[in-house]
Amino acid sequence: MKNTRDYIQIFSDGACSGNPGPGGWGAIILFPSDQILELGDGDPQTTNNRMEMKAVVESLRVVEAHPEPIRFYTDSTYVIRGITQWIFGWKKRGWKTAEGGDVSNKDLWEEILKLVQKRGAAGKIEWLYSRGHVGIPGNERCDEIAVAYSKRTGVDLYEGSLENYSVNILEVPKDGSLPEMRSPGEKKVAHSYLSNIGGLVYRHKDWPSCQRRVSGKSGAKFKKAGSPSEEVTILKSWGLDANTQIKEG
Repeated sequence: MKNTRDYIQIFSDGACSGNPGPGGWGAIILFPSDQILELGDGDPQTTNNRMEMKAVVESLRVVEAHPEPIRFYTDSTYVIRGITQWIFGWKKRGWKTAEGGDVSNKDLWEEILKLVQKRGAAGKIEWLYSRGHVGIPGNERCDEIAVAYSKRTGVDLYEGSLENYSVNILEVPKDGSLPEMRSPGEKKVAHSYLSNIGGLVYRHKDWPSCQRRVSGKSGAKFKKAGSPSEEVTILKSWGLDANTQIKEG
C-alpha cells in the first residue's frame, strides 16, 4: 500500500454514562508513514465534553514532535467551535463567557490552545466535523473505545501498520463542515421523546404520551431527541448499548 499523504489524520470521540458520570475517550492516529496508533482512557466522574476534549489533548500530545499538518475529525461541535471561534473571545475576557460567567473546562481549553499554537503554521490543524453514528469507520471505532473505557470493560488498542488494520480509516466524511447553529431563540424540533423505566426504553411521538408513561414512576428517565443519532447518544448517557431495542410508545 503506497502512501500518498503528507499529513496526519486523527479521529477522536468521547463518551459518558450519566453526564456527569463515568466517562471514556478514544482516538486513532494515522501517521504519514502508514502507522496506526489507537489511544484511549477513562475517568470515573466526568462529562461528555471533557472526554471529547481529553481525546483531543492526548492525541495532540502524541503528535507534538511531528511537524506535518493535521486533519482532525471529531463529532463534537463544542470542540470545533470552541477552538476555532469562541476561545479567542474567552481569552480576551479573562476566560469569561459573553454573559460574564466562567468558561467551563478552562484547564482543557488552555491545554488545547497551547498544543495548537506550538504547531505553528506548518503544522496547522484542519478541524473537520464527522457526524456520529452514521457509519464512518474511524468515528465508530473511537466511539467503541470511548464507551468501553466509560464502562470499564476493557478494549485492545491497536498499534501497527495501516495494511493490517481492520478499520477503514481512510473512509472520511465527504463534507467536514459544521452544521448550522440555531439562533438563541430557535427551539429544537423534537424527533422523538424517549422514556426509560428499568432499562425498558420507549419512543414517543409527543411529550404528553411520554409524560403519561413516566409520571409518578420511581427512577423513570426521559429525554427529547432531535434526531436518530441523538437517540443513540441518549441511550449511551443512560448507560445502555447503542443497539438497545426501543419500543414504540
